[in-house]
Amino acid sequence: MNYSELTAKSFALRRDVLEMIYRSKGGHFGGDFSVMDILVTLYNLHMSTSLQNIDDPMRDRFILSKGHCVAALYAVLCDKGFFPKTDLETFSQFGSNYIGHPNNKINGIEMNSGSLGHGLSIGVGMAIAAKMDNASYHVYVVMGDGELAEGSVWEGAMSAGHYKLDNLISIVDRNRLQISGSTEEVMAQDNLSERFASFGWNVLEADGNNIKSLDEVISSAKLHKGKPTAIIANTAKGYGYSAAENNAGWHHKVPNAEQYESAKAELLKREAEAV
Repeated sequence: MNYSELTAKSFALRRDVLEMIYRSKGGHFGGDFSVMDILVTLYNLHMSTSLQNIDDPMRDRFILSKGHCVAALYAVLCDKGFFPKTDLETFSQFGSNYIGHPNNKINGIEMNSGSLGHGLSIGVGMAIAAKMDNASYHVYVVMGDGELAEGSVWEGAMSAGHYKLDNLISIVDRNRLQISGSTEEVMAQDNLSERFASFGWNVLEADGNNIKSLDEVISSAKLHKGKPTAIIANTAKGYGYSAAENNAGWHHKVPNAEQYESAKAELLKREAEAV
């Protein structure tokens, strides 16, 4: 698929997320919408991960460290054929495996996450294992910028730099908002590039809501040798629905009936415009 088609797909999958959140009356709308383009790019252009090779030891590994945004991951996995679309209708329903954080009982989920700050360290362990086995797969970890206040993130970053894990790529969904407000007000973190670089990382930046930009930067990261790579993906919280964009109030919010119809109409329009 070309960039225009993938951009259209990203808006279509946001509609799936909208349906899931509206139906279940729960979910993290803002972060699901900001991270969607990152997931679409990884799963369609970069990762050797599919239902067919789900048990292949040489498959790429993916960890959604910001596990509260699992609705976006479910939508992408469903689109890639890991499970039928009817499963999405059970999101956050009693007795469903499709709970509000990643659940490794579901095809395509490598680890349970959601307790923020753990994903990078586990990704480091996976990347070290690949080095020990002389395996060629990459490990991808997507983190939210709010979770970077967790000290365990920087322990993982220090280890990755020390062991020169050039098979590890971490992408930060840098939407600058978390549940209690601006990241810079809650726990300032600029300049992120300098911080990761000081731990021995190769650091790149991308427009995190642009498929072409993400593809080019991830392609560069995969070629870099001798260091892990951190990609600062600058995004807008709630990207795709104007009323939610850059609005901390949509971090964890269920749209009402009017907002649901408005968001659906805008996503349909942007999907059509993309192609």
